[in-house]
Amino acid sequence: MNGTQIRLNKLFSEGENAVVIAIDHGYMDGPIPGMESLPETVKKIDSCVDAVLLSPGMLKIVGDAFAYKGAPIPIVRLNWSTVFCFNWGYKDSRTVPAFRVKDAIALGAEVVLVSLTLKTGDERNDARNVEIFGQLCNEAREYGIPVVGECFPNDSDNISPEEMHDIVLRGTRILAELGADLIKTFRTVRFSDVVTGCSVPVLGLGGHATPDSLSSLKMAKAIIDEGGRGVVYGRNAIQRRDPKAYQRALCDVVKHGVDPSEAVAKYGLE
Repeated sequence: MNGTQIRLNKLFSEGENAVVIAIDHGYMDGPIPGMESLPETVKKIDSCVDAVLLSPGMLKIVGDAFAYKGAPIPIVRLNWSTVFCFNWGYKDSRTVPAFRVKDAIALGAEVVLVSLTLKTGDERNDARNVEIFGQLCNEAREYGIPVVGECFPNDSDNISPEEMHDIVLRGTRILAELGADLIKTFRTVRFSDVVTGCSVPVLGLGGHATPDSLSSLKMAKAIIDEGGRGVVYGRNAIQRRDPKAYQRALCDVVKHGVDPSEAVAKYGLE
């Protein structure tokens, strides 16, 4: 067993599905409600959570959240992409390697995430995005660090469900072929096909916060029922009246197969 496998086994401890809480939004979108202060945000993360996705600079600031036995695993995002700058209206999905793998390791990262956006409308831009992913993925392999490949389509809020599915279906397979150890992406209209067509574990992302807890828990259950190995929830898990109670419900649904309605009732969620 090598270093990559050891670290992946910690994420999927004892074969359970994984719950990851994302608090990296400020990396490209600035402060958002519920995440204005990262030191305060990490206090909203429950002990049932397996990992936390954040930026390298914030790991330096909130490292205490990961510095004890049984703490969640820090997953660090390496590249910076305009695809996530939602408030500025960017459309080209250009990316740069903002941090190297060795820099993330020095800060305490156990897993790294590299996003990849294809079908941007510019073939050279697509090829450059692949080049950056490949460089960072190969560097991570040298250090035994697992890579989460994130398939995030261009202008994701304004494409049809069928186009979303086609891009995710192809993109996740491309990421696996490029060497990703697991995938983070959207749940699509035929998510089971995405999972079947990809030889590595797939985690479904939460996206925009839903008006009520039940809706997002139902989405988590659907991700697992359709073959996903876990979820990456940010706004849905943090922008709640009681974030820790919500996360405990999420862990019950994702890890133990609890019905979402039962989880809502058990933890008194809205």
